[in-house]
Amino acid sequence: MINAGDTAWVLFSSALVMLMTPGLAFFYGGMVRRKNVLSILMQCFIILCVVSVQWVVFGYSLSFAPSKGFWGGLSWLGLNGVGFEPYADYAGTIPHQAFMAFQAMFAIITPALILGAFAERMKFSAFLLFTLLWATFVYDPIAHWVWGVGGWLKNMGALDFAGGTVVHINAGIAALTTAIVIGRRKHLDHNAPAPHNLPFVVLGTGLLWFGWFGFNAGSALAANGLAVNAFVVTNTAAAAAGLSWALIEWMRNGKPTMFGTASGAVAGLVAITPAAGFVNATSAIIIGVLVSVFCFIAVTVVKPRLRYDDSLDAFGVHCIGGIWGALATGLFASKAVNPAGADGLFFGNPRQFLIQAIAVLATLAYSFVVTLVIYRLVDFVVGVRVKDKDEEIGLDLTQHRERAYTILE
Repeated sequence: MINAGDTAWVLFSSALVMLMTPGLAFFYGGMVRRKNVLSILMQCFIILCVVSVQWVVFGYSLSFAPSKGFWGGLSWLGLNGVGFEPYADYAGTIPHQAFMAFQAMFAIITPALILGAFAERMKFSAFLLFTLLWATFVYDPIAHWVWGVGGWLKNMGALDFAGGTVVHINAGIAALTTAIVIGRRKHLDHNAPAPHNLPFVVLGTGLLWFGWFGFNAGSALAANGLAVNAFVVTNTAAAAAGLSWALIEWMRNGKPTMFGTASGAVAGLVAITPAAGFVNATSAIIIGVLVSVFCFIAVTVVKPRLRYDDSLDAFGVHCIGGIWGALATGLFASKAVNPAGADGLFFGNPRQFLIQAIAVLATLAYSFVVTLVIYRLVDFVVGVRVKDKDEEIGLDLTQHRERAYTILE
């Protein structure tokens, strides 16, 4: 039977997750140069439009319609059969369409995360086509594998409470793929751009942190103790990671920075996402502290040495943080937190860690290969990268004929 409290919580959580995409727009927008900030905002907002429609027409069916195949198929095309009664396989106390709407917000923000890797150099037309194809042929199948009825990773026992594998590893490895094939920004070696508006970054971080309570606690799909646990560990991991990153900077560079603290908090949110419904608060602190170490190394040591231009560290934060979070779930998960889950390695079940590793590797391999194919296809059809002159002028003017700031300093 439908429970009014559970339904209200899931609808509110859906709104919180929706807010994360505009929050990401400010988070990413503050990092780029001022001549490109509107292009970031536009890309995030157009994803809200494109994927919302795709999800209703066929994306939800591909992701969640019952099937043991590659994806869910088209039996729920246009939300056929997705009504206002509960669907027990996903949520037994809320309308089926409430679950659909909640999952739509995950499908929206995932491709938005990728744009941080190719910021300041992709055509808007290419971005639209890439996003639609990627959501259909990468996000939807992996969502089905992990969360859908009949999904092979779900049947294997992989744990991903709110999207560490489906969202963050998936988008993060796609970000690395696109960063490599699109190439570095022009004149990057001579003029490495600093964030043009740190207050935007902080605002975006705050909106993401706020929305992440819906992302994780909402994934309980009920107003219950599991939602409370997910809420508490989400806040705890983000706080531990923000503090950890600040301390690392302080010891390494002599000063903690606002930008680093914000990056750490986001990394903590990423890492706790797959584990939020399976670990306790003490484990969340460990996950949060260590994710900053791993992500800090990825963005300050590995990226400069390998010389790929992941503009806004989508890979270094989301993929690395997501991998750690998924594996940490296999270490710290406990049935004392969630009887419907599984015990991890530290609670006597080493097999769960192996299952988590398989899910990580499958997601990395599939997303990398198919993203590369999609990129090459889009490049062949419309061309992906803007002209050198357009990149120099900035995407705000060349792609949208707008300026973010009319008063110049």
